[in-house]
Amino acid sequence: MLNCERKLVKVNAVRILEANKDMRRKIDSSSATIMQVLPNLVAGGVERGTVDVAKAIINGGGRSIVVSSGGPMTNELVRSGSKHIKMNVASKNPINIWKNIDRLAKIIKQNKVDIIHLRSRAPAWSGWFAAKKTNTPFVTTFHGTYSGYNNLIKRRYNKIMTQGVRVIAISHFIAGHIRQRYGVNNSAIRIIPRGFDSENFSIQNISHERKIKLAKQWRLPDDKLIVMLPGRLTRWKGQIDFIRAINKLDLSQIHVLIVGSDQGRVRYKNELEMEIKKLKLKNTVNIIGHCDDMPAAYMLTDVVVSASTEPEAFGRVAVEGQAMGRMVVATDHGGSKETILHGRTGWLVEPNNPNSLADAIKICLNMAPQERSVISRNAITHVNSKYTNELMCLRTLETYNELLTKNVILS
Repeated sequence: MLNCERKLVKVNAVRILEANKDMRRKIDSSSATIMQVLPNLVAGGVERGTVDVAKAIINGGGRSIVVSSGGPMTNELVRSGSKHIKMNVASKNPINIWKNIDRLAKIIKQNKVDIIHLRSRAPAWSGWFAAKKTNTPFVTTFHGTYSGYNNLIKRRYNKIMTQGVRVIAISHFIAGHIRQRYGVNNSAIRIIPRGFDSENFSIQNISHERKIKLAKQWRLPDDKLIVMLPGRLTRWKGQIDFIRAINKLDLSQIHVLIVGSDQGRVRYKNELEMEIKKLKLKNTVNIIGHCDDMPAAYMLTDVVVSASTEPEAFGRVAVEGQAMGRMVVATDHGGSKETILHGRTGWLVEPNNPNSLADAIKICLNMAPQERSVISRNAITHVNSKYTNELMCLRTLETYNELLTKNVILS
């Protein structure tokens, strides 16, 4: 048992919207040192959350340390005042994982770390043993369902993410998954949804110049409604179902965008192009690569679609689309079931069903302006009250403080 009545991270006058009410919470205390560990700092939801939480720790008067193999987001992290320690924690090689135990333990001792936050499986194994060696409480974030549950070795490998004194689940869906599959007690789980950047993803903050620039770049027609499916090109994101759904619509009124990087999946991209060609949609459906200005992309769009064939752990597209006041259609499973209020802020459709998807898109396209305006306002209010980065950071800091003010049993 470790008495952790030490230092806390302040939650400094953070203004949040909760159930349509303005709230201010503040925990007055001295600073704490929090160390987050993840494989690297490339663009992604895990990495974005790490950097945002690091900033919140610093703004709250604490000290932030991030251990990773590095990446493009390192500069942003360091500029915010966080310390970055480069270490090969991305490797799944058992020898490297074993060596990293002592390396992490040394960092913990030298920097007097109060809490370790482990965000991925390979570094979590090293961090778990390092936490035991140094008697330091640790938190894990369970970001997805992870594959290979029926494989004994993979299940054991995945289970490390359930061993935190507190286990952060990024949605109620993930919380249910880890309770049912891994037997995690409710008392250890803290549901903290991922957040969106409410400043960047705000209608008021998107200039006409940004929209015009992107519209010209993509050669968007002025006389068509735009339907967009954002997301990396991978089969489970449902691009095939989306294309087949589009084929069931009135093509004379729409222009369609599939936006996202293929991340080296050239064969799958070719398969999508062949499907477009087979259905004679070449003049309607365009595959766009990576987009650096997604807020402007949403603003150019009338209907945003998330057609994932497997449950999204959270579903950032559905939330960002609502934040921008777009009409959003998503498949009815995973995180989207939580983030969309069917018929009020968006539409939920049967997964793996192009007919159901087409019907919902058709409803959005044919909606009267007044109806569209009501849905748009509902959606913006809804996601800003529940799914902002500010709220995600606040709840994460509160989880840290919970551990630092209680007697914590390290298992």
